[in-house]
Order: sequence, then structure tokens, then C-alpha cells
Amino acid sequence: MDTRYTLRFTAHKEGQLLREALGEWRISKRALTAIKFEGGLLTVNGIERNVRHPLQIGDCVEVKFPPEEKSEGLVVEYGELTIVYEDEAIIVLDKPAHQSTIPSREHPTKSIANYICGYFEQQALASTVHIVTRLDRDTSGLLCIAKHAHIHHLTGLAQRGGDVSREYEAIVHGHVVEACQSIVAPIGRKDTSIIEREVRNDGQFAHTDVFVKRRFYIQEEPMTHIRLKLHTGRTHQIRVHMAYLGHPLVGDELYGGTRQLIDRQALHCVSLSMQHPLTREVLHFTSSLHEDMQQLINNS
Repeated sequence: MDTRYTLRFTAHKEGQLLREALGEWRISKRALTAIKFEGGLLTVNGIERNVRHPLQIGDCVEVKFPPEEKSEGLVVEYGELTIVYEDEAIIVLDKPAHQSTIPSREHPTKSIANYICGYFEQQALASTVHIVTRLDRDTSGLLCIAKHAHIHHLTGLAQRGGDVSREYEAIVHGHVVEACQSIVAPIGRKDTSIIEREVRNDGQFAHTDVFVKRRFYIQEEPMTHIRLKLHTGRTHQIRVHMAYLGHPLVGDELYGGTRQLIDRQALHCVSLSMQHPLTREVLHFTSSLHEDMQQLINNS
């Protein structure tokens, strides 16, 4: 059985070279190199052709990508995945808190990536794990995974074009005064840490919109329930921007929060919107706040 990932296209331009058509169909040069040298195949009307082949209108072009190998060091494991949506191209999950998206030195097992490897193995899918939207270990909510390198390439193009939108809800220390505001402040690695980030002039451009949902008190301490929209995807972006604003996330000890009321940063990805990488259909997914964050709000 041929398990190679396959896409089919119909030629619409008379005399166009196959290479040019593949570029219009967003097949990357890197993918073409892999197809040529690593066991892929290009056919036109069922006959193997090279990229210099001239097409005729109505020709059926089939692109078979070479099988992918699991990333080195990624352990295959089997565990629970809360799947919100799945098709031949992507999987959207609702991630719990206290689970890494990818394995790390401190947490080498039981990550989303480990479990996805096991899930793909059960499906006999010749692919490794391609994370489209990543969440920190203690952040819960929606994340997207591509089932193939080419799909990951397409979602990367979509992200750079602003066609992938994520919104979060968080609980922060203090009362955020402005009902809505934009934080545009560059983020870079802190000189004294390999993990911690900070707002710094030589950092990467970062833009976060903040909207106040509710101001409240817990044990006489002021807190604010906020909604945030990411326009960029820097590491720890929301956590860094809110600490920079003087309102660190509740539970985020790395950036000035405390864990007296919750044992992780109170941050949840509630909304993910994206254009489907193949069909171009607009997809929208939502996720309710997990119980620990909801309980904080309810106890106010």
C-alpha cells in the first residue's frame, strides 16, 4: 500500500511548464527537492514527468510527497488527545494545562507531540509532528497541528499573511484601567536567562490587543479578566506584554505573578480562526475556559 501523501491538481494554462504550475499551487522548492531525491513522484495523466514537462489544459497532475520520518528523539507514546477537529490536512486540539506541546529536557515524555506520534502510528500515517500554533506547557486551549510538511508550509504562509488568528483569555493581577488597548513592544531573550523574555529595543516586533472583560477582587486583591488578540507569535508574548504593562498573569511566577490561587499561569486560548490550507475555507474553533480559571472568576 502506497502511504505517501498525495495531492492532485488540474492544469489550467496551455503550455505552462510543470515547475511553474507547481509554484502556483504553492509546492515549495524544498518539497520539489525532496520529491526528486527522497522517494516522491510527479505524474501527469498517470505518467511520470519532470518539472520541465509542458502541460495542456485539463491535464491531471499528481504530486506524491516522500514518506516522512519521525523526528529524532521523539518518543512514540499513546495518551488522551481532545480532538476538536480533524481532516486529511490538520488536527485541532484542546490542550490541558501542565502538558508540554513538544518534549523538553525537563519534560521529555507525555507531550502533545509524543501522543500525536502514537496517534499517527495507529493511523498508519507516514508523517512526523508539525506544530502550527504552539502553547506553553501551562497554557491551556486550542492548538493546531499539520499532518504533513507541505501542509505546515501552507499554514506558515497563512500565518505570515495574517490569515491565522488566535484569541486568549487571561486573569491578571491588578485592575487594568483602559477598556481596550494595543501593546506594540519588541520582545527578545533576557540576557541572564535562556528561558525568560523581556521587552527590549533590539527584540522582535510584537503586537498584542487587550480588552477588559471584568474587574474584580479575590481576598481583597484586585484582578482583571481580559481577552487578548495576538497579531504576532513571539515566545511568551502575552505573559511578557502583560508584565510590561504592570499586570502579570495570575500564577505566572516567571513574570511576577503568584501561585496562591492557581498552580499555573491563568491563560487559555479560547479562539482559533484560519483558512483551511487546501480548500481555503475559513474555519473557526472555540474553547471554553478550563475549570481552574473559571473557578477563580466565579469565586470573586
